[in-house]
Amino acid sequence: MLHKYKKIALIEAEQYRGTVKQQRKYGILRIQKSLLIAPKDYLITIEGKMIVKIGDYIATGIDGEHWAIDQDIFERTYKRVD
Repeated sequence: MLHKYKKIALIEAEQYRGTVKQQRKYGILRIQKSLLIAPKDYLITIEGKMIVKIGDYIATGIDGEHWAIDQDIFERTYKRVD
């Protein structure tokens, strides 16, 4: 039988704007594989490299880990509490 679960841990998150300050804060790598292709930003997570786009949210978990969440998914899933 399936059961429903609700997260009880709070996270901190901020919307990614692609600033140098955010890149340094989260250790984001900007990689451009070709002059013909726009560079992509990568967030290093405990599960490996993850593409982060302008507008995505970068979440910080209870153990200090970071991950990116698509803006649409974040806004449908999380509610600001402060």
